[in-house]
Amino acid sequence: MTLPVSDSEVGSLSDTAENAPWVVIVWNDPVNLMSYVTYVFQTLLGHPRPVAERLMLDVHHKGRATVAHGPRDSMESIVTQLHGAGLWATMAQDR
Repeated sequence: MTLPVSDSEVGSLSDTAENAPWVVIVWNDPVNLMSYVTYVFQTLLGHPRPVAERLMLDVHHKGRATVAHGPRDSMESIVTQLHGAGLWATMAQDR
């Protein structure tokens, strides 16, 4: 049995999806040195050294790390900057 859904409920569901935070994921690659990845996390993302090192180790050992979260426009900008620094990065909606 299917229950009817009003237009206002559909609108609020899509608004919630559009406003959900986004995350930036950095993926392990065979090129960049761990020290360089740490440096990029510090300079581009503003992470303190201990946080940058922990994230770098997650990338190295787990294959990926979530390095930032926020609104879509901001995350798109960060992904572009990380690509410019030579890192493999993607973004996804955080649900």
